[in-house]
Amino acid sequence: MKYYVYILANKKDGVLYIGFTKDLKKRIFEHKNKRYKNSFSARYNTDMLVYFEEYKYVLDARKRERNMKKRKREWKIELIEKTNREWKDLSKEWKT
Repeated sequence: MKYYVYILANKKDGVLYIGFTKDLKKRIFEHKNKRYKNSFSARYNTDMLVYFEEYKYVLDARKRERNMKKRKREWKIELIEKTNREWKDLSKEWKT
């Protein structure tokens, strides 16, 4: 099984959300459709997938998620821009 740690944004240099899931496509669909109406991502409209990492083991993914959440904003932006300088929505072309 695969596990994912991901970063969502509402726009370039905007609000960031870091999450963890075992089904990335499903979870991003839930964010985009605001499945959880009172959630942080729904309130701040963070539905652009700008970064993700894949892990084989759940404990590794959870540890990475916690580590990323503790980091400063500048570090998170640098991480995103290493692979996605334009802050494109990496899920835009996904079929649901």
